Amino acid sequence: MPLADPPTARTHTTPDAPLDTADDLTVWPHTTRRLPHGDLSVGGVALTEIADRFGTPAYLLDEDDVRDRCRTYLHAFPDTDVLYAAKAFLCRAMAHWVAQEGLGLDVCSAGELELAVTTGFPADRILLHGNAKSPQDLHTALRLGVGRIVIDSASEIARLAAAVPRGSRQKVLVRVVPGIAAGGHSKIRTGTEDQKFGLSITDGSAQHAIARIFDQPGLELVGLHCHLGSQITTEKPYLCAVRRLVGLMARIKDHHGVTLPELDLGGGHGIAYRPGEDALDITSLARKVRAELTESCAAAGLPVPRLLVEPGRAIAGPAGLALYRVLSVKRTGDRTFVAVDGGMSDNPRPALYGVRYLPRLIGRHSTAAPATMTVVGRHCEAGDVLAADIDLPGDTRPGDLLAVPVAGAYHLSMASGYNLVGRPPVIAVQNGHARLLVRRESLEDFRSRDVGL
Repeated sequence: MPLADPPTARTHTTPDAPLDTADDLTVWPHTTRRLPHGDLSVGGVALTEIADRFGTPAYLLDEDDVRDRCRTYLHAFPDTDVLYAAKAFLCRAMAHWVAQEGLGLDVCSAGELELAVTTGFPADRILLHGNAKSPQDLHTALRLGVGRIVIDSASEIARLAAAVPRGSRQKVLVRVVPGIAAGGHSKIRTGTEDQKFGLSITDGSAQHAIARIFDQPGLELVGLHCHLGSQITTEKPYLCAVRRLVGLMARIKDHHGVTLPELDLGGGHGIAYRPGEDALDITSLARKVRAELTESCAAAGLPVPRLLVEPGRAIAGPAGLALYRVLSVKRTGDRTFVAVDGGMSDNPRPALYGVRYLPRLIGRHSTAAPATMTVVGRHCEAGDVLAADIDLPGDTRPGDLLAVPVAGAYHLSMASGYNLVGRPPVIAVQNGHARLLVRRESLEDFRSRDVGL
């Protein structure tokens, strides 16, 4: 994905050195620099220093990288509401950065919404969606004055309408299923008929819901919403979605005499997790979507609606790293297993989706020949594998530090309490400084929540 020129990284440990061209760091945060003794710095801070100061496992987030990716979206999508998808990763600092850069926010629970608003994020720049919103979700959204609510099912219409205070109106969009298969894995494809999200255009569910919304004086339908899936690396599915949603907008105008002013294409913009993998070209996507939207609306006799997009992974993912300490190395049969002090409790994605990461030895030079190894976690599951069959130095040993790039999205947000290991901290780096954003989950946290005997 094209990015603005990265800021010059500085370190307070040793001067920056040029990147070794033999090492492909293209998927790392763009402030990454190579240091002596096999170390790397991100945001001007040595990774070994992060591990020593904050312990492992730990997440690291490059603030400049996050901000630059926000700016890249705003530059690529002018006259568009760019909403950061909080489900990818959210904390107070992230909400603050996103707000400062001029993005809106896409949330899917009262928890995400409350955290953002109590941080100071403007509620009118927040969109709430989700396939099964609880009464608490809806009441919190109305109490805080959320800008948009995406209706995902027919039953939600009456519940939301009944909750809207008398004399006021809540702006809503309808999430429709355009019947488009797109995404990097079957479990993250959400634009087809055979999953739980949205209302089908094909069977008329979307049209029926739209008619019901028009009958509710407390609801103001302002647009259509769709989300095709995640890890989409080509523009074609989005262009097809534009055509189908504009077609539905035209039918709404014909049947109800209403011209909807907004069209939300969701997110799902794919990123590379390993060098050489495909990633969605955001600049190209924006240009082609805008051209398709203009052409489709002209053909349908409609004004061009305001566009909304919801990137999450594409902003947070490449800006983050995970740091682990090696606990054991052993050979079993034909395989060498490198076990680290984290695993599927802090990164369930390899087990869920088969995502392939590329860990790297940090903190010492090794002259040993590379060997094929599998990096595994510490949890009591055979499926607790972080990276299968990758090359690491043949002398990898306990105490070594491994860094995993592209770990900023769907790690902490999907982390669990399995084996009561505790979720890792999040550390932000910028201009040679590191600061704690989210503290490590502790044994005391587990004890304080366990109130029965």
